[in-house]
Amino acid sequence: MGRDRPCLETRSHGVAPKLDKPSVFLSVVLGIGIAAQWLAWRLRLPSILILLASGFCLGLYCGDSPDVPGASITDEVLTTRLLFPLVTMAVGVIMLEGGLTLRFHELAAAGPTVLRLISIGSLVTWGITSLLAEYLVGLDRRVAVLLGAILVVTGPTVIGPLLRHVRPNRRVSSILKWEGIVIDPIGAVLALLVFESVVHGESQHTIGLLLKIIAIGVIIGGALAAAFVWLMQHYWIPDFLHNPALLAAAMVAFTASNQLAPESGLLTVTVLGVALANQRRVDVRHMLEFKENLRVLLISGLFILLAARIRMSDLLQLGWGGVAFVLLLILVVRPVSVYLATLRTELTWAERTFLAFLAPRGIVAAAVSSVFALELAKSGEGTSLAGFQQIVPLTFLVIVGTVTCYGLGAVPLARWLKIASANPQGILFAGAAPWVRQIAGALQAEGIAVMLVDTNYSNVSAARQAGLEATCMSIVSESVEEMDFGGIGRLLAMTSNDDLNTLATHEFTAEFGSANVFQLAHRAAVSEKRTGESRPGGRLLFDTTATFTQLSQRFAAGATIKVTSITPEFTFEDFRLRYGSSALVLFVYTETRQLIVAATDETCRPSAGQLLIALIDPPSEHASSEATAGV
Repeated sequence: MGRDRPCLETRSHGVAPKLDKPSVFLSVVLGIGIAAQWLAWRLRLPSILILLASGFCLGLYCGDSPDVPGASITDEVLTTRLLFPLVTMAVGVIMLEGGLTLRFHELAAAGPTVLRLISIGSLVTWGITSLLAEYLVGLDRRVAVLLGAILVVTGPTVIGPLLRHVRPNRRVSSILKWEGIVIDPIGAVLALLVFESVVHGESQHTIGLLLKIIAIGVIIGGALAAAFVWLMQHYWIPDFLHNPALLAAAMVAFTASNQLAPESGLLTVTVLGVALANQRRVDVRHMLEFKENLRVLLISGLFILLAARIRMSDLLQLGWGGVAFVLLLILVVRPVSVYLATLRTELTWAERTFLAFLAPRGIVAAAVSSVFALELAKSGEGTSLAGFQQIVPLTFLVIVGTVTCYGLGAVPLARWLKIASANPQGILFAGAAPWVRQIAGALQAEGIAVMLVDTNYSNVSAARQAGLEATCMSIVSESVEEMDFGGIGRLLAMTSNDDLNTLATHEFTAEFGSANVFQLAHRAAVSEKRTGESRPGGRLLFDTTATFTQLSQRFAAGATIKVTSITPEFTFEDFRLRYGSSALVLFVYTETRQLIVAATDETCRPSAGQLLIALIDPPSEHASSEATAGV
């Protein structure tokens, strides 16, 4: 108590209290991390680039010495003894979230290729990378072999956003997602085995340690998943505790596994996530949403904290050898490993080429390299190994180089190879009623990819006979996830069931983004005149009164889809004068081949050079000749 009183007296005299440096630093890290994520989204750049730049700048600004920019502040806040355990646990959470996204059905077409990439591809990457690190950068052979093992991993936290941005076909997307997540625990375990056998000289225990790690990861991860499913199935865990209980259990299992065998925790949480994602007894999708939000916070903080500890002098000391090392990883190592691993597979040349030029490194490589460098420094064994201090800066240089190259080049490469569209214009229709098929047919006639999903087989059959791609299933069925959404970028929920439309928009928000999911207005809301109060789920289509019933009645009365070219001579105002206020704007197709969906939350007004796709009622006898002339 005696210490508090002077502080209060000081404040009463107007003197500013002493700055709480650790709390300010942690707050700044969190704020800068989220700001960097937002800026990356606005600039359409890989978020890790801005996070790393923010970390470097923060380290320079906060450091007490120009030689040691960020290490002093991070050591003051967390100390090395606490920082790296937190980093490894955070990586465990990230791997759990990654495991929750892996579905076995994706392996039907991707499985053999994934197996080849994580086996043949990993060995090739490890071997060539080790040679380059030794002869280009000048690392001791043992350190080079360790670095090669660390850089076997890719970056699922980077690949995921890139795949959502690029949207390659389903097979390529599944291969990259599975490889990026599965290779991380494999790379971490490989690095541990190299560390024990090459650096410590305990090669006789390597096989036994590997078997022990696999056994611990599979048994603990699988048993915990089974136990968690059983507890949820019998309602022993209340809904509000699902997320925190899983997170706590995963962290306990992660730590316990690492105590039994080093680096087995990553395998444990990955197995846990995969097992939960592929069981059918309980729904775990709400847990995935929570982990995705947590992952963004963790990645934002981790990259800034780790980057803040890097000495700029260490990066510059790598010189042109470091730059050549990164370039050869991108231009030689990855292509050679992919082409050797995918020989005699069903992949096309374009698919293999895209795989060969997408292998960014991310948080796992940064964390693993930092941990092993710290272990070498603590044990004192690093003093006899040339270049062990360069493991971390060289890894960060690889992260910056690969993320920059792949992040900026993935979209144009995918478009050039014609395996993806950078901004997919296609539409997934929930529902295939007769008038929905007319709308879809009008879009397809203009070159827009369409896909219809309906539970009514007669509707699906009629759609197929009309030349439309249609599938008979529920739009919220898990089987929908197996469909190839290449070229599809929007959902239009247009079934007769308002609740199903709302549920569909919620389900596909993660796939297409909230700006690209639409639904018809609720009939109950229209009848009670509450259309303007709230948005049911997705963005409201066309008009606040455009319900399924209202549109069905208009089509039944003879309304048709009209595609009109807007020109300086025939403007949108002329269109309104000719067809009246009852004409309902559905879409606008711009001169740059961008499809704009008419929604109630923004004005959709076509200009000269654009196509207007609208619903018009049948002309009256008085205006029939005028309405059908010359348009």
